[in-house]
Amino acid sequence: MTESETDKTKESSVKGPSNFIRNMITKDIASAKHEGRVVTRFPPEPNGYLHIGHAKSICLNFSLAKENGGVCNLRFDDTNPAKESQEYVDAIKENITWLGFGWNGDVRYSSSYFDHLYNFATQLIKNGKAFICSLDADQAREYRGTLTEPGKESPNRNRSISENLDLFERMRNGEYGEGAYTLRAKIDMASPNINMRDPIIYRIRHISHHQTQDKWCIYPTYDFTHCISDAIENITHSLCTLEFEDHRPLYDWILNNLELDSLKTISDSASTGAKFLLPEQTEFAKLKLNYTIMGKRKLKEMVELGIVDGWDDPRLPTLAGMRRRGFTAVSIRNFCENAGISRSESTVDLSMLEHAVREDLDQEAFRVMCVLNPLKVTISNIKESEAESLTLRNHPKKESMGTRKVPFTRGIYIDRSDFEEIPSPGFKRLTPGGEVRLRGCYVIKCDKVLKNSEGEITELICTADKETLGRRPEGRKVKGVIHWVSAVYGQEATLRLYDRLFIIENPEAKEVKDYREFLNPASLSVIKNCVIEPSIADQTRIKHFQFEREGYFIIDEKLSAQGGLAFNRTISLRDSWGK
Repeated sequence: MTESETDKTKESSVKGPSNFIRNMITKDIASAKHEGRVVTRFPPEPNGYLHIGHAKSICLNFSLAKENGGVCNLRFDDTNPAKESQEYVDAIKENITWLGFGWNGDVRYSSSYFDHLYNFATQLIKNGKAFICSLDADQAREYRGTLTEPGKESPNRNRSISENLDLFERMRNGEYGEGAYTLRAKIDMASPNINMRDPIIYRIRHISHHQTQDKWCIYPTYDFTHCISDAIENITHSLCTLEFEDHRPLYDWILNNLELDSLKTISDSASTGAKFLLPEQTEFAKLKLNYTIMGKRKLKEMVELGIVDGWDDPRLPTLAGMRRRGFTAVSIRNFCENAGISRSESTVDLSMLEHAVREDLDQEAFRVMCVLNPLKVTISNIKESEAESLTLRNHPKKESMGTRKVPFTRGIYIDRSDFEEIPSPGFKRLTPGGEVRLRGCYVIKCDKVLKNSEGEITELICTADKETLGRRPEGRKVKGVIHWVSAVYGQEATLRLYDRLFIIENPEAKEVKDYREFLNPASLSVIKNCVIEPSIADQTRIKHFQFEREGYFIIDEKLSAQGGLAFNRTISLRDSWGK
């Protein structure tokens, strides 16, 4: 079964745990506030790759719509071409699809509404609610005031409507350089909410746009664009993270100061006949994980500085990185559901995410044997040309996952950690003169230890008890079971073992001056010349494996394409952090 097929079998139409947003939507449906409709949207800015924090918002918006028979739009908030690119657009679409969600209709772009947004800005100017300001960035900051002191009105606040309209049109025509003018809403410079102190709603940017190319040289701000886009799409529930709570009064002010009929005319309701209501914003707490950086600026900086190997580096919390590391879409959806939705900021322990992927992979991962640190073992009572084909189950508890063939030959490899010449107390694996069972195979006894001139162990000579295949040896008890791989048919592989990227819980804390000082030097370990059983070559349709006793792994397709098998360890079998 492929990963996508597995995901489909796990999908459920049952509603998730109760939370204040689910309760709100239930009440809205009961009161027929939106004629029973639920239309949400996920509005990412294409200025980087999605991360696990975005996954919470994706799962919330898409799941709530699906649970209530509604739809969710994918709309790119592409109002800042200086930081955006088509690469990010494509990556975002791919990751949403991988998570298991489908958006309503075509992909939408805020840039598709630029003509409407320009007209609405002109409408505000005509109604005396917006003006062209010539203050530069430093002056605007000074005039804005502080949290405890009111701001000062711009000297340009009372320009005539005709002059404002003329300047705005000339801004659009490209007559002025960047920073020469901005369009600002005329609200209240004494407002205790700084977002309401005559905020900028348009600025000059002589930058080509990834969707509109060079059509525009003025671009609307997020605050101006977002609420109008929601209204155009007739969104019933506009869900945002808590940092936008202080922006909600501006969201409402813009919509309530536009001419309602002009909004209705271009909204989706005009073509669908649905009831038109101005959208309302509701905020929830964003997802925070310890030992993790979520800020896009810092993630991008790590990529550009080469601290990590691209946006899909498996140590990053990006969905591309987590997917490459082997985290499943199911585990991420389950984690987001279990993390919950609330209005209180909190930090989720990373072990909760790790538990979610262990739980899923324990059920879905095929079992194979891999030796990380090979020690040659020669089975003296097996002929050189002999190769016995053993049948092992792919999963100890799921017969439906079938079996595989594993060759047993005279030469095999075991892990060096499974042999001790002078055993430590409690050691239950192979020792000189001692016995151990090979996984799914015979009991073997160590007869001789071979060493090189430096005293290093190079090989073990053992004998196999041919009466112990699937049977207990008579008259003695063998305690240990170890994994092994044929030295003749085993496949060489490179394993990449990952750990947490940071050694402190909050690398984004205010007191942390430079997060780079707290990078974990052991976040990546590369182990070469590992040996894996040959059945791996027959399992190309399988993505996830449990290497017995070593952890859960996935083929790194990017590195394997460069030559040689390469695997990423998704997670260890048990949480050993800090132990």
